[in-house]
Amino acid sequence: MDGSSTYEGATAYDDGAVERWAPEPDKRPGRTAFQRDRARVLHSSALRRLAGKTQVVTPGTRSRHWDASPRTRLTHSLECAQVGRELGAALGCDPDLVETACLSHDLGHPPFGHNGEQALNEVAQDCGGFEGNAQSLRLLTRIEPKRFVRSEESGELVSVGLNLTRAALDAATKYPWPRGEHPTDPHSSKFGVYEDDRPVFDWIRKEAPGRRTCFEAQVMDWSDDVAYSVHDLEDGLHAGHLDPNVLHAEPERAEIFTVAIGRYVPGDTDPAELSAALDRLLDQEWWPHGYDGTAVAQARLKDATSQLIGRFCLAAEGATRERYGTGRLTRYGAELVVPRAARYECAVLKAVADRYVMQRPQQERLRADQRVVVAELAEALTARAPDGLDPQFRALFDDAPDDRTRKRVIVDQIASLTDASARSLHARLRADRPGAD
Repeated sequence: MDGSSTYEGATAYDDGAVERWAPEPDKRPGRTAFQRDRARVLHSSALRRLAGKTQVVTPGTRSRHWDASPRTRLTHSLECAQVGRELGAALGCDPDLVETACLSHDLGHPPFGHNGEQALNEVAQDCGGFEGNAQSLRLLTRIEPKRFVRSEESGELVSVGLNLTRAALDAATKYPWPRGEHPTDPHSSKFGVYEDDRPVFDWIRKEAPGRRTCFEAQVMDWSDDVAYSVHDLEDGLHAGHLDPNVLHAEPERAEIFTVAIGRYVPGDTDPAELSAALDRLLDQEWWPHGYDGTAVAQARLKDATSQLIGRFCLAAEGATRERYGTGRLTRYGAELVVPRAARYECAVLKAVADRYVMQRPQQERLRADQRVVVAELAEALTARAPDGLDPQFRALFDDAPDDRTRKRVIVDQIASLTDASARSLHARLRADRPGAD
């Protein structure tokens, strides 16, 4: 077990929470176990790669305003981490622990965002499927090279990834169950661990009550929702994809509510409840009713994003404190309480960005092309493997005991690519095909 569990408030996190899969000494005394976790994620190559992965608005695409700088997965993760750190600290969590979870939550996303995730899931059906959250756990505990241990069975060196603490890995686990074992929806595509990663997952969840998500993971999850719902709206306005005035038009509102009910709230939700949520936001004096790209408009929009983040976080903090009191809330001692009104306001913002940014006709054409890139990458790499694989994945492919494991290595390779590197590798492999011009 790691020996760095002593810090102010350590009683909230016991020795089991700060234990690491592979024991190791602290190189620099005085840091907490969770400060070490945060540093490891912050310095990881996986986090840096998120700079090349699209959030919603694709960097480099045409924009109405010259200064538009859309989020990437990296900037989203940094903003999520800032939101989560402050909300977690206000509720008594260790702030470094929550920040680590927020920085980690999107590490497993493949190129092209959720579209790439769906395409890669089709490729991986015969080796256990693909899910970005399960890939994040795999990356943290296996793929990202930081710590190696010698296998008791083979004597070979085996990667344990970043070797984070149990509490950090648990906090980064949004869906603590394997594929097909969703606690309430057996048809859900969401899961948090692949079958061959079960040993470390079972170690992480050793004392967890069933499928319950730890408190820090709940804070991370809400911080993610807050960050991307607010910032996706901001990016859509910056890029000129959304005219705020359409939010007052009934036909447009009905389309937004249809999207929200289809993706972000229960299917039996009354549209009137969503209408009331949108009206509450439109009635705020800081709401951005127009945007023309001027410095004043940019400042007003930035103030609106700050107001929205504060509104959603304070709603959760207040409701959670009302239920649990003023003490420190950690691990499995509480559940994050998010008022229904706040959830529906957040859902409406998601639906607005979905309707006016993600559902643009050119976006569907782009997504279709991205799916072709992923599918053809998988086909080409499978046909010529281990040729074409990076050295790290080539070694894993050579050591794989069966076709299923080898397929997973190819999936891991593709998932590690950025948007640009996926297209570059795809073009190179196509050019190298026999008979190619």
